[in-house]
Amino acid sequence: MIGIPVLVILALAGYRATQLVVWDSITDPFRNRVMDWQAERPESTTRSAVLTLITCPYCVGWWLAGAILATYLLTTGQWTGTPLLVHGIEWLAVAGGAVLLNRWDDSQKDGA
Repeated sequence: MIGIPVLVILALAGYRATQLVVWDSITDPFRNRVMDWQAERPESTTRSAVLTLITCPYCVGWWLAGAILATYLLTTGQWTGTPLLVHGIEWLAVAGGAVLLNRWDDSQKDGA
C-alpha cells in the first residue's frame, strides 16, 4: 500500500492530467476533431460516449487517475505482492483527490 504523501502527489498529477485533456488549449485540436467526428453522426451512441469521455472532467479523470496509479505502481515495482483490492482502493483515493481538486478549481472560477 502506498502512503499518504504519494497519494497526494498522484492526485495532483491526476488533477493536472484531467485539466490537460478537458480544458487546456494544447488539446483543443484533438477535442475539436472529436466534436466534428461526433457531429457527423450525432445519433451514434459510441461517438457521443467518446465525446462525453473527453469533455467530462469526472469521466476522464477517473481513467487518467487509474493510468497514473498503474504507471506508478508498475514502475516502482509495487504492483505485485499487493492484493488487487488494495490497488482498487488506491485508485479510488487518487481519483477522489483529483476530483476534489477539480471541484475546488471549478468553484474558484464561479466566484471570479
